[in-house]
Amino acid sequence: MSGIQVVQSNGVMEVTIDRPKANAIDLVASRRLNEVFTSFRDDPKVRVAIITGAGERFFSPGWDLKAAAAGEKSDEDWGVGGFGGLNYPRNLNKPVIAAVNGIACGGGFEVVLGTDIIVMEEHAKFALPEINVGVLADAGTIKLRRRIPYHVAVEFLLTGRWMDAVEAKHWGLANHVVPKGQSMIKAREIAQQLAEGPPLLFPAIKQLLRHTEMVAEHEAFELHDSLDAVQRVVRSDDLLEGTRAFTEKRKPRWSGR
Repeated sequence: MSGIQVVQSNGVMEVTIDRPKANAIDLVASRRLNEVFTSFRDDPKVRVAIITGAGERFFSPGWDLKAAAAGEKSDEDWGVGGFGGLNYPRNLNKPVIAAVNGIACGGGFEVVLGTDIIVMEEHAKFALPEINVGVLADAGTIKLRRRIPYHVAVEFLLTGRWMDAVEAKHWGLANHVVPKGQSMIKAREIAQQLAEGPPLLFPAIKQLLRHTEMVAEHEAFELHDSLDAVQRVVRSDDLLEGTRAFTEKRKPRWSGR
């Protein structure tokens, strides 16, 4: 059993890492997470995903070291999107929300870094402790400096120290910090708002963000015109519907066309 629970309702997919005692992720769980997020990507009926951990203490500590001790290698085929499904997912143009209900360290923290919106509970804390066992936190090294100031990221990577929710919010790593046990409530609130939004806009936003992340501004505007998700918005019926709804003072009726 992978220990990955999936529930889907009203355009929202909820993914829970439920692997007692700490929600560590082994090879089977990682491949299952990849399958889940690939299905999410390809299913037009699902608009938003939330990922969280079971229980009150751990989101996930990352790689299951018991599985490692039993023979799993760090260079295994973890799935098409890498460890946990969110290290480098292919063409995932839908929003993913992390509801961080406790400790997220190592690969668990890297899963959080792979999401778009982060809700964390006030007792949550983070670390990339791989440095202490001589392992490279590759996804964390690549992504963290793009999320928070360079010097803060480098110290975090080189020392393996812990960061609490207050500091994470200070550096812009968290969107929201909520009381213990409230992360899914806030995540569901955000997810429902997104699920009711224009279907074509989120893919365009995510594709444009991804393709222009390290690109100069002038070149980014030139890329904008070449992206298929952007062009679908420009030519869409929904663009006309949105302007009509505004002038008629009503909610838009999105068709996704």
